Amino acid sequence: MPNITPRKNKNGEITSYTIRVYHGYDSNGKRLKPYTMSYKPAQGMTSKQIEKEVQRQAMLFEEQCRNGQIGANRNIKLADFCNMYLDIKKDILAPRTYEFYKNEIDKLIIPLLGHIKLSELRPAHVQQFVQYLQGDIRKKNEEQDNTKLSPSTIKRKVAILQSILKQAVKLGLIQSNPANADRLTMPKMITQKVEIFTKQEAAEMLSCLESEPLQYQTIVQLAIMSGARLGELVGLKFSDVDFINHKITIERSAYKLKGQPVMTKAPKDNDIRVVTINESCIELIRLLKAEKERERLRLGTAWKGDEWLFTQWDGSIMYPQTPSQWFNKFLDRNGLKHRKFHALRHTSATLLLYGGVNVKQVQGRLGHSDLKVTNQYLHCIAEADEAAANVLQDMLIIHNKRSDEQAEQQLMQKIG
Repeated sequence: MPNITPRKNKNGEITSYTIRVYHGYDSNGKRLKPYTMSYKPAQGMTSKQIEKEVQRQAMLFEEQCRNGQIGANRNIKLADFCNMYLDIKKDILAPRTYEFYKNEIDKLIIPLLGHIKLSELRPAHVQQFVQYLQGDIRKKNEEQDNTKLSPSTIKRKVAILQSILKQAVKLGLIQSNPANADRLTMPKMITQKVEIFTKQEAAEMLSCLESEPLQYQTIVQLAIMSGARLGELVGLKFSDVDFINHKITIERSAYKLKGQPVMTKAPKDNDIRVVTINESCIELIRLLKAEKERERLRLGTAWKGDEWLFTQWDGSIMYPQTPSQWFNKFLDRNGLKHRKFHALRHTSATLLLYGGVNVKQVQGRLGHSDLKVTNQYLHCIAEADEAAANVLQDMLIIHNKRSDEQAEQQLMQKIG
């Protein structure tokens, strides 16, 4: 409970109150210096009003102390806490995510909001931040930027600020998160349609693939068959392949940061999983292994391989962005409709569901931590089902029209 002490003048009249909140002892058992504030009643207040208000002020002050808004933590600016946040998250976030967060914090969040104390940050500040991202607000003397950010990009940037302030709440530095979604007005999101190859498009693409280098044939076939992410595919080693039981173990993902070599980490959400693939993929991997072995013998000491399936010329692991760059050129060369490499993963999930595989099984195969992510593919199935119904309807209309024409001709013949 707060300690309330009245302060009197020389005439014995109460002029103000000192409110103290004690907060424990130091390592030597000595009581720590309390947090202190003064309250001076406004002129004209009755004694009953003063008593009620001083109690209210004392309770508010105690709550602020408990939530870290008073004392050493009271003066922490957002810029200073951002550095603390990055230290906490360094070994938790995926390397590329951490790099993205750090860049956005350094070039955007700190310049715009870093000067504000955590305890004084309000939803209105965050809303102004959102409006700035939308292009509604510009800093003075700043050059006009005509590049308009999409709602999804704005959401990603605001999500970083939300994560920072959520951590501040966890540490007791602030009582609530001023960037909570229910406190903000965000730009309207347009639901992005999942990009997939239809059965016909996939068949045509696989036909064109036969004239491509073996490792690209293999990575595309594996992408469709396993539904693995691109980084997970690039991170595969021949030791991850069970040639007898037709399985691959996905236990790492390749990534590259600017100015650094290709590295690997655990798959997203640390989801190490075993996926069954077909005989065709196994045969391609066998051929690819033999090809890599020939290259190793040809290059001798210049070979830097480490059992990677997908490599650069010297056997070192392939850059994770290389398959995407090749895939774009491959589609253009063959006059195929443009799709991102990641669409192969979406296609894998959709074809499995369309073939009657249980949603939970598809979730495990793709390594989704949340079933909601897998459920997004059900929309594709629904659309395909509607399209099939429309085709059948058109066929029935044509059939009925022909039947009516035949009946009319038969009637005319009888009349004639």
